Amino acid sequence: MLKLIKNTYLTNRFFWSFGGLVLLFSLSFAFPFLFPVAQTLLVLGIIMTLLDVSLLFNKKVQVQCERKLPKLLSLGDPNKIILEITNPSNLSLKTTIIEELPIQFQKRDFEIEQVLTGGAEETIQYDLTPTVRGEYEFGYTNIFLETLLGLVQRKIKSSEKTTIPVYPSIIQMREMQLKALSNLSYQEGIKKVRRLGHSYEFEQIKNYVRGDDYRSINWKASSRKGSLMVNQYEDERAQQVYSIIDKSRNMKMPFNGMSLMDYAVNTSLAISNIILRKHDRAGLITFSDKIGTVIKADKKPTQLNKILSALYNEKSGQLESDYELLYYASRKLINRRSLLLLYTNFESRFSLERVLPILRRISKFHLLVVVIFENTEIKSFVEKEVSDTEGIYFQTVARKFLNEKEQMVQMLKQYGIQSILTKPEDLSVNTINKYLVLKSRGLI
Repeated sequence: MLKLIKNTYLTNRFFWSFGGLVLLFSLSFAFPFLFPVAQTLLVLGIIMTLLDVSLLFNKKVQVQCERKLPKLLSLGDPNKIILEITNPSNLSLKTTIIEELPIQFQKRDFEIEQVLTGGAEETIQYDLTPTVRGEYEFGYTNIFLETLLGLVQRKIKSSEKTTIPVYPSIIQMREMQLKALSNLSYQEGIKKVRRLGHSYEFEQIKNYVRGDDYRSINWKASSRKGSLMVNQYEDERAQQVYSIIDKSRNMKMPFNGMSLMDYAVNTSLAISNIILRKHDRAGLITFSDKIGTVIKADKKPTQLNKILSALYNEKSGQLESDYELLYYASRKLINRRSLLLLYTNFESRFSLERVLPILRRISKFHLLVVVIFENTEIKSFVEKEVSDTEGIYFQTVARKFLNEKEQMVQMLKQYGIQSILTKPEDLSVNTINKYLVLKSRGLI
C-alpha cells in the first residue's frame, strides 16, 4: 500500500476536474438545483479516479525501459543515447519519460512524451553534447504512465545508475581520418596537396601531369613509352611531430560551451591519429607554469591510446605559461628536428612580443607552428549594423582587436615561424591541412 501511494501522482486534469466540482458546489448555495448535479459528478469523479488507479497498477502493466549508452562519450560532439521501452500489456498508455542526466549538463526540464500502444516496443533516441571531459553519472530513467482517463500517473523507476567517461572526441578523430586518407578529393575540409619537394623513397613511374616537378622526368621510360613519364616518390616517414598544449589560464576562454584548451585537446587527438596513419611519429607535451605530460614521439601501435589517456586527464591551470621552461624542455626532451604544433592563445600583440624571442629560439632547432585563435564573438559583433555613436566606437575597437590578430600572423611570418589563424571550431581541419602541406613540401 505504501509503495502504491509513493508511486501515485495526481495530474493537472485531476485538479482541474475537482476544482470545477468545488466551484460547482459553491455555486449551488446560490442555485440549489446545482447541488444534486455536483453530488453526482463528485461520485462519478471518485469512481473514475479509482478505476484509473486500478488500471495503472494492474499486475499486467509492467512497462520496462532499457537505456543503451556507448562505452564512452566524445567531447564536443552529439552522442546518441537510446531508450528501448516495452509495454507487454494490452492497455494503451501515455508515457512521460524524465531522464536523470549527469549534473554537467544542467538540464532540469528534460522530458520525452511517447504514446505506447498495447504490446508495443518503442525505441527513443536523443543526443547529448558534453563540453567538459571527465566522468558523467546517469541516474535513473523515470517513467510516468497515464491511461486515456489521465487523472492519475504511475511512476516507474527504470535503468540503473551508470557512470560513463567523456574522452576527447573519438567521433571527430574518425571523421578527420576518413577525410585525410580518402582518395576522394572532393570531400569538404581536408585539402589534397600536390607534393612540391623531393623525398628519397622511390614508389613508381607514372604519366606526367601538369604541375609535376620536371626534374623527376624519367627520360629512359619516356623514350620507351613515347610520352613523358616521371618518377614518383613516397613521403619520407618516421618524422617526429609533437602537439604542444598550453594549459594556462588564457586557454580557459570559452567558445560554444567549450574552452580553447578542449578544442586543442580534440585536435591533438585527431592530428596524432593522422600522423600515425602517415607513418610518422606522434608525441605530446603539455605545459603551463611547469611541464605537464610528456609522451615521446613514437609510432608504436599503443601510441594513440597512450595519447588519448593523457589528454583525458589533462586539466587547465590558473597561472601564466612559462615559455622559457618550454624552450629548455624542447631542447632536452626532443632529440632531433621535429614539427611542433603549439596550441596557445595570444589576445594582444604585446603578449606575443613578450614570448617572441623564445619562439624564435625554438624555431632555430625545430619547425614551429603557432596556433592563434580568432575571437568569433568579436568578429560577429563587427559584422553587425550599428546606428549610434557608441556602437561605432565599440566596432572600431573590435576591428582594431581583429587587426592585431592579423599583425601577429605577419610578425611570426617575418621571423620564419609558421602560424595558423583559425576559428576554434575549424581548428582540427586547419591543423591537419597545415601538417599535410608541410609534409608535401618536404619541410619535415
